[in-house]
Amino acid sequence: MSRGYSRSRRFVSQLNRPSPDFDICGSCLLSLRRRYATTSAAATSSPDPIPITPHIPPVTTATAPHQAYQIKAGVVLSRPPILTRDLHPFEKAFYLYQRRLNERLALPFTRYFYYQKDTPADIDWKKKIKERLTAARDIGVYNAYGEYGWNDELLVGAKESEPEVQVEALLKDAEVEAEDEGPVKKAKVEKPMPRVTEADTNGDLRSLNRLMTRTLYLVVKGSEGGWGFPAGLLTGKESLQRGAERLLVQAAGVNMNTWIVGHAPVGHHNLKYPQPRIEEESKIQRLGQKTFFMKARMMGGQASLKDNKLGLADFKWLTKEELKKEVHPQYWSSVKNMLVER
Repeated sequence: MSRGYSRSRRFVSQLNRPSPDFDICGSCLLSLRRRYATTSAAATSSPDPIPITPHIPPVTTATAPHQAYQIKAGVVLSRPPILTRDLHPFEKAFYLYQRRLNERLALPFTRYFYYQKDTPADIDWKKKIKERLTAARDIGVYNAYGEYGWNDELLVGAKESEPEVQVEALLKDAEVEAEDEGPVKKAKVEKPMPRVTEADTNGDLRSLNRLMTRTLYLVVKGSEGGWGFPAGLLTGKESLQRGAERLLVQAAGVNMNTWIVGHAPVGHHNLKYPQPRIEEESKIQRLGQKTFFMKARMMGGQASLKDNKLGLADFKWLTKEELKKEVHPQYWSSVKNMLVER
C-alpha cells in the first residue's frame, strides 16, 4: 500500500469523526471529502493495466470438396493447300482477254528468227499457224492483225478460257510432226498431273492426296464415339506446347513430321458435366473440362492409330465444311473461328 494512500485514508477518517477541536463548515467538508476521494482512487489504480481479451470459441465449418475444371491440351493439325485454288469463271475470261490484248499490242512474230526456212520445224509451224491464226498457242483461234482483231473478248464460261482446254492446246502444239522419207513421227510430250486425284475419285477421307486446293484438318474418333481434334490431359507442370507435341505422338504415331506453331493457344472449348464428378484420390470435385487448342502444321508423313495410347478408333482428314457435319454443334461453335475458309 502506498504512503500517499495511507495519508489520504487517515485524513478522511479524521474528517468523518466529529471532534470538538476541529470546527469546519458542511460545504468545505464535502469539498475536502471529494478531493481526497479522487486522490485515493488515482493512487490505487495500476500504472500498467492488463488488457482483457475476450475468449472467442473456435468456429467449426463443414469441409466442402475443392471444385475445379480438368485442363486438356488439343491440337489443330492442318495440311495446307498444295495447289492454287480454282479460278472463278470471270477470272478465267479476264485472264484470256489479257493474253489476247497482249497479242494485239505485241510486235508481229518473226518466224525465220526461230525456224530455218524449209526445215521440218518450219513446215510444222506453218501448218499450226494456219489452224489457230496466231503465234500464241493457248488463246484459241484469233487473228490479232485481221479485220476482227478488235474482237478479243469472250463470254464468261467460254471453253477457250478453261485451263484444261488451254493445257490440251499447249500439249498439241508441243507435238512436233516431222515428215522425212518415212512415216510421220510425233515427239512424245509428258502430260502434267491432274488436279483431281485418285483419292478424290474414290472418296478416301484418310488420304492426304485429296482436295489439293483446300486445307485439311486431322480429326479423330474417341472411345465414346465422338469426333474431334486430338486432345488429352496435361501431366504435372507440362506446358500446352509440350503437351500438344506429346499428344500428337501418342495419338497419331511417330511417322509424321509436324510443327507446333507458337506457344499460345488459338482457341478453347468448355465442356460442363451435367453432375460434378469427384475424384477418389484427390477428392476434387470436377465441374467439367477446358480444352485449349494449339495450332500445328503437317510437313510430311501420315497418321497411324496402330499403337495409339488414347483409345482412338478412327481418323479422317476433313475440310472445314466436312468437319461441321461430323462434330457436335456446341463443339463446332467453339472451333469454327480457328479454321480457315480455304
